[in-house]
Amino acid sequence: MTVTNILLSGIVGSTAYGLAHEGSDVDRLGMFATPTEDLHGLSRPQESHVSTAPDRTLHEAAKWCRLALGGNPTVMELVWLPDELYEVRTPLGDELIALRTTLLSAGRVRDAYLGYATQQFRKLQNRSEGDRAGDTRNRTAKHARHLKRLCTQGYELYATGQLTIRVEDPESYHRFGRQVAADPEAALPLLRGFGDAFAETRSALPEQPDEAAADAWLRRVRRQFYTATQPTPV
Repeated sequence: MTVTNILLSGIVGSTAYGLAHEGSDVDRLGMFATPTEDLHGLSRPQESHVSTAPDRTLHEAAKWCRLALGGNPTVMELVWLPDELYEVRTPLGDELIALRTTLLSAGRVRDAYLGYATQQFRKLQNRSEGDRAGDTRNRTAKHARHLKRLCTQGYELYATGQLTIRVEDPESYHRFGRQVAADPEAALPLLRGFGDAFAETRSALPEQPDEAAADAWLRRVRRQFYTATQPTPV
């Protein structure tokens, strides 16, 4: 997969969280700018490119902004990575990192992170006893680790306005994964506990994100990647 005009890209997922083990895939996430002229035609250019081997997801700048403004936990990681995990950084990418807190809002962060965690829990509940063996048991443990991570990181972001990508005490996440792989209902107290914590905590985030800041940044992207075409002689 060849994508041009990449503005920001880095290593995310288990490697970034500190939860990777030998043989874990290395996931990459990034953002690119479609040439502005290509946005003027009848057909809309592709907004996302996803590949495997290597595992990489790239979103067009406008789509990334829409997802981030909605509190999407996956795309949000891209602007909170430790410096050493970035593989591509451009001036426009750095501008977006500087704007990252303006993209946040209390309700959207709470709903997105708790919503994703709840989806993970429902997947765990739906696994039958016969399924919880071998590879499926390993997948269940992985989903459980990410359920705990979503709750922990989402609450930190909601309460403080900051996001720490690398988790504290990775072994506690692996231990939790093993417990839930043996009994999916073991995840319920953690999920309920964080639900209560969100409800009882006054968020450091505003009620609404600053969409004007994101819009102004995107317009700077469009200006940088605009090349006027000359009219065809008649």
